Amino acid sequence: MGKHAWWRSSWCPVLGLVVLSGVVGSASAADTTTFHGAPSAAAAVANPDSGQAAISAGGQLYAAHCASCHGAVGQGTGNIPALAHGATQQATDGALFWFITKGAVNDGMPSWVALPEQQRWQIVSYLKTLPTAKAAPAAANAATASTITTPPPTPPFTDFRYEAPGKVRKITLSDLPTPYATESAGNAPSMAARPAGAMPIAPAGFKVNLYAEGLGTPRVIRMAPNGDMFLAESGSNQIRVFRGMGADGKPQQTSVFATGLKRPYGIAFYPVGPNPQWIYIGNTDEVVRFPYRNGDLKARGKAEHVADLPHGPGHWTRDLAFSLDSKTLYAAVGSASNVDDPDTSPAEKHRANILAFDPDGSHLRVYAWGIRNPSGIAIDPDNGQLWTTVNERDGLGDNLVPDYITSVQQGGFYGWPWWYMGQHQDPRHAGKHPELKDKVITPDVILQPHNASLQITFYEADRFPAEYKGDLFASEHGSWNRSTRVGYEVIRIPRHHTGKASGEYEDFLTGFVLPDGRVWGRPVSVAAAPDGSLLVTDDGSDTIWRVDYVGKK
Repeated sequence: MGKHAWWRSSWCPVLGLVVLSGVVGSASAADTTTFHGAPSAAAAVANPDSGQAAISAGGQLYAAHCASCHGAVGQGTGNIPALAHGATQQATDGALFWFITKGAVNDGMPSWVALPEQQRWQIVSYLKTLPTAKAAPAAANAATASTITTPPPTPPFTDFRYEAPGKVRKITLSDLPTPYATESAGNAPSMAARPAGAMPIAPAGFKVNLYAEGLGTPRVIRMAPNGDMFLAESGSNQIRVFRGMGADGKPQQTSVFATGLKRPYGIAFYPVGPNPQWIYIGNTDEVVRFPYRNGDLKARGKAEHVADLPHGPGHWTRDLAFSLDSKTLYAAVGSASNVDDPDTSPAEKHRANILAFDPDGSHLRVYAWGIRNPSGIAIDPDNGQLWTTVNERDGLGDNLVPDYITSVQQGGFYGWPWWYMGQHQDPRHAGKHPELKDKVITPDVILQPHNASLQITFYEADRFPAEYKGDLFASEHGSWNRSTRVGYEVIRIPRHHTGKASGEYEDFLTGFVLPDGRVWGRPVSVAAAPDGSLLVTDDGSDTIWRVDYVGKK
């Protein structure tokens, strides 16, 4: 079997994980390093393929298989940690190879054992160059996902092959399978360059155009009261402003508003209304604010610290929103883990919550809790109700646990990590907190499991047909841990002018996944532009798309 036979792998159907011969099953606590428990025997193995050719090949492999989650240069995206610094750069090559091979599906890392050993070592070689690396483009002929051969999903569950604008879906509690009905998949997207002429697909009567491109991980986009569009470029640690709309559907002016931020995400203007005095930014570890007046294209002062936010491993995004009376600042903070018990995990303090502050950062309180990752929050402009869109937990199978969109009750408990979707207990916490069983709130809209719902917005403009007024739009970033991909779309939650959601949603903007399963785009945030068109940020292709209505009303 060769000198380094310890890394030869086989699939264990009982456990549903990759077993590394002579390592995983027998390593004792004393025989592990600090990097994800890599055994010392694995950590000590030298990289057999570490030259410049290996680094170059590893860069292409990283771009195809890893960049969509960890970022083009290892800066981290979503809830995925950075690789360009920290533990990854301190780990040995052998420990990295071991972890790439083994994975940790429950914590968000798929096993890459299907890649040839040489390619895994080449990725390791490239990882060690990340502190000084430039992004490597995904090769046009990079290894692609296998031809999709999985059977059609059982409704109401779906996958990308069956997503199409206008399709209406509704998932109810009675549709949920039992835990472990299927194995938990590791199926991270292989990124592809956007094919020539490829565009997102919108419903009949709508037209899509490219609004902006060449951005630095575009995430949250929000409209200022004067109509300027503010964008958090999380990968570039800056805020950009777009102004105006030309006949070509592109901005007439752009400017960098502020730099030197720390993975900025949430954007909120204070006070609410036509004449804000401050713009608040959610960095990954704090809330800061800049003095602001309508029309500012550059910050007129330095960032002022408002409040510290919980931070560390896990979900790094921090969305912000103000109540309509401007008295409360909401900050959404995702969990540090998949399902760690907050009772015994100090890292989970004040996480998996929506926190509330006074505008000056004082009077910290928990507004709602048990929300694994409330990646996006928004205020209903008609009645002031807070809403959120949530990434739920992994590891229970293809169709558990669904992501969701819901109105948020003050003091409400939404289940994580002990319960989910009402009175369903997570088997990994069996018997814990029975007193909470009847307190778990079932969300308003149950989405496809693992589709990574990131942002929401209320559509209050008049450009779309009248039935869209007051509806919610949400961006589905796309799954990594489903046997066949789901998400990679924008959805619409119709409210039928009632102010409430009845549980259904419909596909609105699709087409970001190629037939072979490779991905060229990943929607992140949605916002109405001043003219009433819809802007969609896409950190897969580092672009912003504009969706306009051109049909008859």
